[in-house]
Amino acid sequence: MHISQIANSQRLLALIVLILACIAQRAGSQGTKYGLWTPDRAHSDTQPIQWTGGQFEFPCASTKSLFKSSGKYIAKNVIATRAQLIGDTIYLALPRYRKGVPATLVKTTIQPGTCSTTFKPYPCWDLQEEGNCKALQSVVDLVVDQNEVLWVLDTGIVNTLETPVRKCAPKVVAMSVKTGKVLKTVSLEGLTSSSSRLQYLVVDYAPDGGCFIYVSDAANRAIIVYNLQADRGFRVVLPKAVSAGCRSRDVLYIALIRRDCGSTELYFTYLSTSKLFSLKSEYLRSGVADGRILDLGKKPSRMVIIGTDNGSAIFFRNEGDAEVYRWDTNSTFAETNFKPVYRSQTCQLVTHAVPDYKRNTMRVLQSNFPDYMQNRIGCGAIQQLNHMQGCW
Repeated sequence: MHISQIANSQRLLALIVLILACIAQRAGSQGTKYGLWTPDRAHSDTQPIQWTGGQFEFPCASTKSLFKSSGKYIAKNVIATRAQLIGDTIYLALPRYRKGVPATLVKTTIQPGTCSTTFKPYPCWDLQEEGNCKALQSVVDLVVDQNEVLWVLDTGIVNTLETPVRKCAPKVVAMSVKTGKVLKTVSLEGLTSSSSRLQYLVVDYAPDGGCFIYVSDAANRAIIVYNLQADRGFRVVLPKAVSAGCRSRDVLYIALIRRDCGSTELYFTYLSTSKLFSLKSEYLRSGVADGRILDLGKKPSRMVIIGTDNGSAIFFRNEGDAEVYRWDTNSTFAETNFKPVYRSQTCQLVTHAVPDYKRNTMRVLQSNFPDYMQNRIGCGAIQQLNHMQGCW
């Protein structure tokens, strides 16, 4: 072939490649106010797991029948709001928002491609009994720490969407996922009041190995700090500026960020307020928060913080929106640094984003939560554990 013909062929090939790239960009990119969402981290082996209401593994058919006839089991009243993964096992929090939730802490196994799943009470049925203060009453959050200890926050209040009943004092319970045994029960009775609304739980380890738990108390504008080693706790009351513009019965989000140097920092905000704040954990652990809280600036919208990657990233969505964004806290708190990483194809809302270390990805737990809250769910809330797509 003549040299000029080769050159013309190369130019034609380059032009074709350029045209195809432009077409792909227009077809594949979806614009948002935060940037372009690109599904470049899809994992073929992490298929969505979906279920409706809640199906349980009862000891026998007669037990299931008894639970149903007594009103202790109403499948449509079950909804999972928080999750943790270890290997192929998923641990789920099933708050007792309405009657008929037989177990408030369960586990199940990841089964790609299935459209239903069965819950097994964790660690056993005995620890799910309402009214038994040695058991779990209503688990609203859960965390698996670096030692594979499962920590759960139990508010002690059931039927919160119907007729709230305080069955027992609030507590945090630690369990070994290897043995299923309860390692520690921390009563929060002396650190709370009758008006307390406990919502989120964080577990932190100090440089010397000491373990601390942090719990958000939205009603009292406080963060409960408990030192496991010293077996004592206290409340850190946040400045009034943190709750400026709060609605009644607001949500106080907390998220723990881990830096590369090993230090940790707690980020927090009320849903309806305009600003995001942070506090270094070393100050929180010592109870010296005055003058140490950082005002990170104005939020562009009402942010619903749904989780972290156990590193420097916070995942959130805007109130009522299905898109999920990632913000690397090493960058400035600004819209230009919010990267879209997930968009629900079913208009469901994500309630938790959690790491899936086995598959090197992030997972999202989503549902038609607003419909459930307003009792418009028919046969039950539709819930799904999906993998996150995008440039996270």
